[in-house]
Amino acid sequence: MSLYRPLTLAAALALLAGCATIPKPLEGTYTDVSTASAQQGGAGGTRVRWGGEIIKTEPGPQQTCFYLLSRPLDSQARPKAGNTGENLGRFVACRDGFYDPEVFVRGRELTVTGTLHGTVSQKVGEFDYAYPRVEADVVYLWPKRPVIVNYPPGFYDPFWGPGFGPYWGGYPYYGGYYPRRVIVVRPPPPPKK
Repeated sequence: MSLYRPLTLAAALALLAGCATIPKPLEGTYTDVSTASAQQGGAGGTRVRWGGEIIKTEPGPQQTCFYLLSRPLDSQARPKAGNTGENLGRFVACRDGFYDPEVFVRGRELTVTGTLHGTVSQKVGEFDYAYPRVEADVVYLWPKRPVIVNYPPGFYDPFWGPGFGPYWGGYPYYGGYYPRRVIVVRPPPPPKK
């Protein structure tokens, strides 16, 4: 076995690891404070990077507040996806300016950086919930995740069958090679004067 294979594998892994970086606005060092400990108080003035799913967006006259269901962050500082049961409570992040509630809608993923400033009490059902409040420096709305459809075993798609799909025809590996055809369309001749 040549030495090139392990080196190529190591280079590919390094390239992939380089792709999993934190976006520039979210970079920095932050204190690891949980929302539960921030609810108890005593963490005021601490710089945090938190994220989660938007519950609601409330624009005010000077600033917009985002109520979020907190989730742990992955290596890119993006909230972890899915209903894995890994919610960490709730928090509110407020930032100066107007943020459209039709863009920052319920269920979208958001990561914020900022400073903790006490708690805000709001009703969740009939319960008074103490939301830790973050005065946000950065509000980072993540793009929607692509929808991945897992078909059950044995699923047959009638539009991806013989002659259409890559496993049945058109490739030299599975029963025939169909050469490419190039059609050249000549421009019409210029009009006679």
